[in-house]
Amino acid sequence: MKFQIEDITVYFPYDNIYPEQYSYMVELKRALDAKGHCLLEMPTGTGKTIALLSLITSYALSKPSNPIKLIYCTRTVHEMEKTLAELKVLHDYQVCHLGPSARLLALGLSSRKNLCINPAVVSAENRDSVDASCRKLTASWVRALAVENPNIPTCSFFEDYEKSGSEAILPPGVYTLQDLRAFGKQKGWCPYFLARHMVQFANVVVYSYQYLLDPKVAGIISKEMQRESVIVFDEAHNIDNVCIEALSVSVRRQTLEGATRNVSRMSQEIERFKATDAGKLRVEYNRLVEGLAQRGNLPIGDTWLSNPALPEDILKEAVPGNIRRAEHFLSVLRRLVQYIKGRLQSENFEKESPVSFVASLNQQVGLDQKTLKFCYDRLHSLMMTLEITDTDEFLSIQTICDFATLVGTYARGFSIIIEPYDERMPHIPDPILQLSCHDASLAIRPVFERFQTVVITSGTLSPIDLYPRLLNFNPVVSRSFTMSLTRDCICPMVLTRGSDQLPVSTKYDMRSDPGVARNYGRLLLEMVSVVPDGIVCFFVSYSYMDAIVNTWNETGILKDIMQHKLVFIETQDVVETTLALDNYRKACDCGRGAVFFSVARGKVAEGIDFDRHYGRLVIMYGVPFQYTLSKILLARLEYLRDTFQIKEGDFLTFDALRQAAQCVGRVIRSKADYGMMIFADKRYSRHDKRSKLPGWILSHLRDAYLNLSTDMALHIAREFLRKMAQPYDKSGASGKRTLLSQEDVEKMSNGYNAGADETVF
Repeated sequence: MKFQIEDITVYFPYDNIYPEQYSYMVELKRALDAKGHCLLEMPTGTGKTIALLSLITSYALSKPSNPIKLIYCTRTVHEMEKTLAELKVLHDYQVCHLGPSARLLALGLSSRKNLCINPAVVSAENRDSVDASCRKLTASWVRALAVENPNIPTCSFFEDYEKSGSEAILPPGVYTLQDLRAFGKQKGWCPYFLARHMVQFANVVVYSYQYLLDPKVAGIISKEMQRESVIVFDEAHNIDNVCIEALSVSVRRQTLEGATRNVSRMSQEIERFKATDAGKLRVEYNRLVEGLAQRGNLPIGDTWLSNPALPEDILKEAVPGNIRRAEHFLSVLRRLVQYIKGRLQSENFEKESPVSFVASLNQQVGLDQKTLKFCYDRLHSLMMTLEITDTDEFLSIQTICDFATLVGTYARGFSIIIEPYDERMPHIPDPILQLSCHDASLAIRPVFERFQTVVITSGTLSPIDLYPRLLNFNPVVSRSFTMSLTRDCICPMVLTRGSDQLPVSTKYDMRSDPGVARNYGRLLLEMVSVVPDGIVCFFVSYSYMDAIVNTWNETGILKDIMQHKLVFIETQDVVETTLALDNYRKACDCGRGAVFFSVARGKVAEGIDFDRHYGRLVIMYGVPFQYTLSKILLARLEYLRDTFQIKEGDFLTFDALRQAAQCVGRVIRSKADYGMMIFADKRYSRHDKRSKLPGWILSHLRDAYLNLSTDMALHIAREFLRKMAQPYDKSGASGKRTLLSQEDVEKMSNGYNAGADETVF
């Protein structure tokens, strides 16, 4: 269908649209018109992705004089592929209506591991090894040697891509990662470098958060993007954590041992070069004297990760004299590694600011702040000069230089925390030094300043007013949408006590109470006997899940549960968990039914959908707070309190409840779906906790369901399932319109302004 929103003709590839999708587009258009940033919370399963893509591509089509580029950021490769598949459908629809003028170029960009088609390279086990294997075949000095000596291996796909020169382009269309690989094989070109080159010309780019938020990656991939871009961060409820991780560095003993080996190897290489090709070292020295850091015109095969500091904080001046000579720089690195080694031998917990760390470093080993700032760029330059291709062997020294550059650059918003052991296992010495960033707004600030519109959207952004404070920006639009339903297909309940009326909670003082474990077990046992197909249980941590499952096993509850359904468990091993998930789905498909035990902050809670019969009930055992004694968390809470006036309790509750909402939201992935959510902890009945859940869950949480025992919850579940089994009218003709046709939308856009729209639904 196509319809007008003010002066824009929106092309939407389906015959009907949800009212909330229409409202979402209206708000999104307001943000685009205002050239400002926006925060939009939209319930899961209401077609958020297609609403975003339809409106932004239609907006670009209607304003051909100043074309806008869409950069769509997802968290996982799976989400990237889903987004590009939606865009394919939309693109075909637009071309069908408008002809060739609607053609656009859209592509996904991922790491070499996901795009490489050279079998010798892609067979390496992890991403860093694939990158290094690629560099061994594509670095400029390797290719120069191969010209003289044909026995030196190079990559035929990269060579053909380079030979094609300006002809190596992607024709218009929508390309998933699979399509890029297929196109590369057909033409004999390298899909990774082709995609990297085409990103600057594409109308729509879909890639990972890190490509914009992590300065090391953004410096190579995203520096060419024009200001007239619309940035979308999808599923962005954890965006503050992504920003913090992008600027944090951890150093362990293994890192220091690796760094020492790296320095020795580089020292040998320097000696070898002095003997065979001293000219290269002299050229590098002269270049550094002139103040030319090796930025800019590198061959594409040589590009390395960029500086870990943010663009505006990088010094634009000559490298200091004491690290211009290669051997002097290695001596600086040795002293730095030695100093950190000494600090890691501390037997007490230590916390200090970057300023005092740099002062003591200067006092003890004579390294000043300016030298530290240049460590990363100087290492990059040296590795290029020494023609090192196996970069995966040099990750340790890169980490140390990362750390040095960030410590030398930032005085505020960071702490250095040294922990001699993990508090949860105090008898195992495992010293770690962490440069911990506390301010999420640092990493995202360049994105807000550089691009005209940034859209932050997710199914769980409640309370929505906390995000502008955490990320330090002013949104022009901030809205939370509810879900229009023809039937109440979501049934949230708060279970506060077991059938024996004992309260249930995962509070620290009640955690080991056998009564709580028994009541939690009885709840699941009762539910498996009445709920068909799949049930998903989320626990607050791996250790708590282990303890509970152990107790259930000893008391025989687990055996009783398995009479009704098979049980599968998430572990910290990705392969095991994937296998468990596959078998869980098989058990649901064949009618045997299954229960999946998972962890609220694990992999499954974030990216896996339990739609349709894979999830008819989700039980959230407890409130998933972070480990509150973590020194890093305490330092961040102190910073948030002092800088943004956010109270510790408010932040911890907000963080736990967004995680809980994310877990229970896994069961509803469309309006035809139905599912129950049980919040099994007495603390959810308190208003200060409950009110931080998203509006679309709260609107279905009745007062009568706020203080239930196991037998009452069982009765409600039976009634709900009986009601869901009845036939229903999908379009909602019985007074509540939940599917709008083209006529309905036209009536709305003619008869009402955007403000009055909500009263119609």
